[in-house]
Amino acid sequence: MSDAINCFDPLANPGGMLTVAESVARILAQIATPAHVEMIPLSQAINRVLAEDQVSAFDVPQQTNSAMDGYAICAKELSSEKNASQKQHTLTLVGQVLAGGAYAGTLAAGEAVEIMTGAALPAGADSIVIREAVTRESEKILFSDSVKIGQHVRQKGEDIKSGSVALSAGSLIRPQEQGLLASLGMQHVVVFKPLRVAIFSTGDEVVAQGQALPENCIYDTNRFTLTGLLQRMGCSVVDLGIIEDSQVTMQRVLSEASQQADMIISSGGVSMGQADYIKQALEAVGDIGFWRVAMRPGRPLAFGRVGQAPFFGLPGNPVAVMVTFLQFVQPALRKMMGQRGWQPIKMMAVAEEKIKSRAGRIDYSRGVYRINDQGELVVQTTGAQGSGILTSMVQANCLIEIGEQYSQVEAGDRVLIQPFSDLL
Repeated sequence: MSDAINCFDPLANPGGMLTVAESVARILAQIATPAHVEMIPLSQAINRVLAEDQVSAFDVPQQTNSAMDGYAICAKELSSEKNASQKQHTLTLVGQVLAGGAYAGTLAAGEAVEIMTGAALPAGADSIVIREAVTRESEKILFSDSVKIGQHVRQKGEDIKSGSVALSAGSLIRPQEQGLLASLGMQHVVVFKPLRVAIFSTGDEVVAQGQALPENCIYDTNRFTLTGLLQRMGCSVVDLGIIEDSQVTMQRVLSEASQQADMIISSGGVSMGQADYIKQALEAVGDIGFWRVAMRPGRPLAFGRVGQAPFFGLPGNPVAVMVTFLQFVQPALRKMMGQRGWQPIKMMAVAEEKIKSRAGRIDYSRGVYRINDQGELVVQTTGAQGSGILTSMVQANCLIEIGEQYSQVEAGDRVLIQPFSDLL
């Protein structure tokens, strides 16, 4: 582990910086997939990750059925009539079938069966005429619309075939996956165990809430932000509080954290001017690399391992903490959770204003995207973009990602955005 991390430590090459993509790739190469699973009730499985493929024991739907309230008919027979699309059709009603029931006979020429949504299609029928298209006269129905074969019919197994994988291992169970599993009759599912993540803040200038705020000090915000992000991801948080600027204390806290958590995250103390004591403490108990990443906000980053727990040392500025969590910590956690194929949601939008950047790094500006009157996806910044301006994240609903090849974006240019839909 030590050699693998140190070999891409940019400090070994003064002035060198990693790109965001390089950093993510190297982090993920050091992250193991989960091994511990548990069986839980389906009702409690929301936001958990499926550990086993779920194979359907039957077709879904189990039988060909009606997708609408109306009348089951044989459209094939009607289409064989001369001028079928222009004449009025008159059919005789011979029965009714409700959802959960079945018509015992076989539909003959000139017959129809009243049918409800979800009811099995009678033998001999191939299509549904919706109730609104029909005039009913006693036991006769009349309609003039042409009917396509298979109209308003759900075919047996069209959703899931018997014996096929309905949901793959590594799938995050959202409400829609929960419903799909329920449709298979599942009462319990095997999922990966939730992660425990230890967090702490560093810095003698950082003060806990509930205390008077001394001059030149700040209240700790990062632990609360990290707690919220981690809880959104279904992690259990081990809050270690605010750690004093002491190598001895840091070594003790890191060692203890590695025994009780799957991952450790700190905020603060990783800038080049502050890294000496924390670097020594981290190297004493684990394998750590200090990186400079070509991005703003959040250039300094520490990554490594303490015992079996991956460690992330995030910057101290509140916005930088959230941005680096989204870009680096989130993909690592997704892999550790067992989620396969995860990628951050990104889309293109039209900039409504000039946005300044700097070539050679990725800028993550806080933005607000919307659909304008012309139906275009457009975006503008929240204003001042300092990495300590927490209100910029409160007002935003996305990050505007300006690539390292650009020194600025002009109004009307297309830019990449990362919506906050996953976590924020």
